[in-house]
Amino acid sequence: MILISKYIVPKGFTGITLFPFIFLKETDFKDDKILVNHEKIHLKQQLELLIIFFYIFYLFEWFIKLIKYKNSYIAYKNISFEREAYLNEKDFNYTKNRKFWAFLNYL
Repeated sequence: MILISKYIVPKGFTGITLFPFIFLKETDFKDDKILVNHEKIHLKQQLELLIIFFYIFYLFEWFIKLIKYKNSYIAYKNISFEREAYLNEKDFNYTKNRKFWAFLNYL
C-alpha cells in the first residue's frame, strides 16, 4: 500500500518502505514507476528476512559502510539492499523473477 507523508520520508529522499507500506513524500511520486518499483524491491527484501532482520542487517551494514566511507550518503548508496534496488529498479519484472536472498550478490 502506498501512502503519502512528507513527515515520515527522511529529508533528501523521495520514498521509504516500512513493511507493509511504501511512503512517498509527494502524491506525484505515485506515478514514478521506477521509484515505486525500487520500493517494491525493498518490500521483497524485507519479507524474505522476516522484516526485523532486514532492519537489523540494513542498519548494521550502513554503520560498517559509514566507517569505511566516512560519508552517510555514500554509505547508504553502498548498502547491498540499496545496490540491488537501484540496479534493478528499471526492470519491472524483477520482483517476480528475483531469486531468494538476491541482495547477497550485491555485498
